[in-house]
Amino acid sequence: MSHSPADHEAPSAESGSGPTAGLTPAFSPLYQQIKGLILQSLQSGEWKPGAAIPSEMDLAARYRVSQGTVRKAIDELAAENLVVRRQGKGTFVATHAEHQVQYRFLKLIPDNGDVNSEGPAQRDIIDCRRLRASADVARALTLRTGDAVLQVRRVLSFAGVPTILEDLWLPGGPFKGLTAERLSEYRGPMYALFETEFGVRMVRAEEHIRAVVPDPAQCELLKISMGTPLLSVERIACTYNDVPMELRRGLYRTDTHHYRNELN
Repeated sequence: MSHSPADHEAPSAESGSGPTAGLTPAFSPLYQQIKGLILQSLQSGEWKPGAAIPSEMDLAARYRVSQGTVRKAIDELAAENLVVRRQGKGTFVATHAEHQVQYRFLKLIPDNGDVNSEGPAQRDIIDCRRLRASADVARALTLRTGDAVLQVRRVLSFAGVPTILEDLWLPGGPFKGLTAERLSEYRGPMYALFETEFGVRMVRAEEHIRAVVPDPAQCELLKISMGTPLLSVERIACTYNDVPMELRRGLYRTDTHHYRNELN
């Protein structure tokens, strides 16, 4: 069944002397409505990661709007890395398995600036267990205290040097069946594993960064001396509709790497 945003008119403020008199009513541009409908299809899994979405002409017919309106909606989705345009081939649902987006959420760059110079990170899964969410983990993942979560601890090494220590918490329901063995065996990015095997696609992340001094256990895992300053990065990664699906706390060595962020 096709959806037609054109069937719905924007609300209008009533005239009068009440508190809403003279206020401009909330209005969503038509292309934003189309973007929302496309997002619904992405969220529902109608178009899987890596798959082509219908052409602009087909989407225009489906939603009964102009092709230009659809193009503007897709422009925004592409700018947000939710879809990828390929010249002469069409538009595809973005996937973390693609090389160009594999490192979108990894901002630690070697000082020579070449992310390919070290090869892929070597991953050592220290722990993977199910437990009850503490109050702060539950709050970050919009769960209830005591709900089931999966906690993962791993070390990422570059050129044999332990560089990142990460603790992750994932909601237990969507990631049922995830084990340390599966994490160790999987050769691609972790987010690609979440996407292909658990149907969870991370589309946005918010990070908080501060400088910290590690404790003895963290020093041992990163093979550094006590007092070595580290960069602490706390991330909440969300799937569609800003639903949080991961809390990640990472400690980064920056003696041979730096944290790079591009601002638009």
